[in-house]
Amino acid sequence: MQIKVQRLALLIAATFTLFLSYSISRQQLTAPIGLFYLFASVITFLAYARDKSAAKTGKWRIKEVTLQLFSLFGGWPGAIVAQKLLRHKSRKLSFQIIFWLMMSVNLTVFILSYSGQGRSWLLSFLS
Repeated sequence: MQIKVQRLALLIAATFTLFLSYSISRQQLTAPIGLFYLFASVITFLAYARDKSAAKTGKWRIKEVTLQLFSLFGGWPGAIVAQKLLRHKSRKLSFQIIFWLMMSVNLTVFILSYSGQGRSWLLSFLS
């Protein structure tokens, strides 16, 4: 079951990345949005790598809430890659539930902001 979930996560990340690239090439999104997700993903991947290393050596760990916030704020594609490649935080069910929630919230906000009607709803919600 876990392998199917990991494959689904990788498929979602790959689809999102392709969608971002396509939308930027068609000038439906600006390049800074893609760069933001890239930067957030790299930072998140590095945070997972540091935490994995610290777990192995018994050093100071990065708090789970920090890793989750990185995902919420756009680093979830990097988190998915890190979970798969580093085999870190991929089996802890409580972490995975929160991770999928953070990813879903980020994707929902992204999708809403992508459409004109969703954007106006978000702006009214935030004000």
